[in-house]
Amino acid sequence: MPSSTDPSSLPGARPSLWRHRNFRRYLTGQAASVTGSSISTMVIPVLAVLELDATTAEIAWLTFLGQLPPALLALHAGALADRHAKRKQMITGTLVSAAALASVPVAAALDRLSLTQLMVVAAVQGAAGAVHDAAAISLLPSLVDRSLIQRSNSRIGGLFAVAATAGSNLGAALTALLGPARALLGDVLSYLISAWCTARIQTPESPRPAAECRRLHTEIGEGLRYVHGDHRLRTLTLVNATTSSALALLNTLWALYLLRSLAMSATAFGVVLGFGALGAAAGALAAPSLAARYGPGPMMLAALAITPLTQLPLLLASPGLAWQVAIGAALLLQLACAAAAGTTQRSIRQVVTADGMQTRMQAVSTWLTSGARPVAALLAGGLGTWIGVRPTLIIGTCLLLVPLVVLYRSPLRTLREMPGSPAAGPPSADTFAQPAPSPLGPAVPNPAAPGDERHDRSSGGGP
Repeated sequence: MPSSTDPSSLPGARPSLWRHRNFRRYLTGQAASVTGSSISTMVIPVLAVLELDATTAEIAWLTFLGQLPPALLALHAGALADRHAKRKQMITGTLVSAAALASVPVAAALDRLSLTQLMVVAAVQGAAGAVHDAAAISLLPSLVDRSLIQRSNSRIGGLFAVAATAGSNLGAALTALLGPARALLGDVLSYLISAWCTARIQTPESPRPAAECRRLHTEIGEGLRYVHGDHRLRTLTLVNATTSSALALLNTLWALYLLRSLAMSATAFGVVLGFGALGAAAGALAAPSLAARYGPGPMMLAALAITPLTQLPLLLASPGLAWQVAIGAALLLQLACAAAAGTTQRSIRQVVTADGMQTRMQAVSTWLTSGARPVAALLAGGLGTWIGVRPTLIIGTCLLLVPLVVLYRSPLRTLREMPGSPAAGPPSADTFAQPAPSPLGPAVPNPAAPGDERHDRSSGGGP
């Protein structure tokens, strides 16, 4: 709930996100982190490919080790965030990430930097990021009223996309001025800013007393059953996971293909990433109006249908400025679709989930989404070595059709309005004796009704 000191919480006041002091602090801190992460997203591939001469297999292992910890830790991090103060968990993860990343420019200054160290740093950052993200995403519903969640996610998505654009361009500039290793100091600074902003959030939290906490695996099981028992959560989580798997395969080799096969410079690579992020800003900001006009279901379905088509310029490209522009334009469209769909599906999941299950619901989505990524990274490395990078990118493009089919076969595809909120209060243990029916049946069309989902090039909505 909004802080009692927020003007928007006064009787008769028109709800305004910008009057929520805690929301502004949350948004500023997370946007700073996104800006810094975009620097790393642009710089680390340049460092690995151009400075350390990484092979296709080594790039795949670097990606795998960075994405494995969230797959292993997401469920546990989500259950812990339900027990403890979310802000402390966010700050801890942020500071650990800053310390790990700071070791890279130090090692480079001592001429001791290696791919092994980059892999260790990637693994530590992945673990710290899982701890941070489990708390950060589920903190939002406690900062604003549920009626503002869709608008909040839209503003967050738009600002994050702008921050990603700034980060990519800043990364390119810092790489040109300081070299790729020292450019990472920009990300270290962003982590410190994020921790400071998070520490200033004053919304009271009520961690459960130790006496009320059951075994961690029991609470994890409740989260899994909760998501499985609601067809909306189940469908959107599966859409997220399949989208993430396909994009992880593409992302593993995307930078390698642009930098090596298409001979793109580090500066052009950063500009392309930044240009594409503008599409994410547009898609996130337009999501509420698009969902209101066409319905959340049809809008998400159209976005998923367009996404595979945006890969065609990449697959057809050859070295040259014209193709670089075409790839940037396609990336802009891809991220616009991803942000519009991702913002909408995340809002639906947050709105329909009971307060006591927000973190564990998010953890289940993160676990499945993150679990697909390391497997896809290893698959990309193996296929890229065996059949070549470009054929592997073609396979990844074909896999983008899977989430489209998943959503098309669900009644969510005809969802015409945002669903309402569930009953307030956390569910009891008895709630999980069997899968619960959807508490908001009328909001979702009957299945039999006629006309039956980096800083990273992700699905845009996040887990």
